[in-house]
Amino acid sequence: MRHYPMMVNLQNKPCLVVGGGQVAERKIDRLLAAGASVTVVAPSCTAAVEAWMHQGRIALARRPFVPEDVRDAVIVIAATGDADVNLSVYRSCLPHQWVNIVDRPDLCTFTVPSVVERGDLQIAISTGGHNPGLARKLRQQLERSIGPEYAEYTRFLGEMRRRVLALSLEEKKKRAILAELLDDRLFDWTMKGELGWRDREAEKVIREQSKSDASDGCDFT
Repeated sequence: MRHYPMMVNLQNKPCLVVGGGQVAERKIDRLLAAGASVTVVAPSCTAAVEAWMHQGRIALARRPFVPEDVRDAVIVIAATGDADVNLSVYRSCLPHQWVNIVDRPDLCTFTVPSVVERGDLQIAISTGGHNPGLARKLRQQLERSIGPEYAEYTRFLGEMRRRVLALSLEEKKKRAILAELLDDRLFDWTMKGELGWRDREAEKVIREQSKSDASDGCDFT
């Protein structure tokens, strides 16, 4: 079975993590980074999970899991070291809930990919839960080839795209401008830290393409 890859907006969405160990900590950290509203159920937890509770970033119930815990959650993650507890979490979930059981990929309705992050740029790598080691290896390879400069480059391109889409130009012309803004020379200037050169060249591209569009529409008859 192939998974359907998608990026999900979890801002303020209720998510449940059962477990408070190192694996659960990593899951919680990713959910918090996405802006989710996280509840953790665990008799004990790591220092990081404890700190998040004191900071008011998560709700923490220090007790064993009970089936009612899943009731309001959009996403449920079972990350305990007890296979029976993890199975109990799975059996408590309803069909509409998204479930991840860390030690049972066959029971997961979603898996969490290995991710390379550079600002707003996210590259997700998944083996469908079958080989996390391979996904981790590929992530490390990508991290070496896709450097931190891509965070600034992605921000720049997003800003340029918003500006171009707001112009009173034909869609074909807008696409042409956006394509030219992807030219390697603009990335090279970003990588070298020469942002002034890059920004001036981007302004030149937009200005010249806009003038070209205006002249194309002239009536010389």
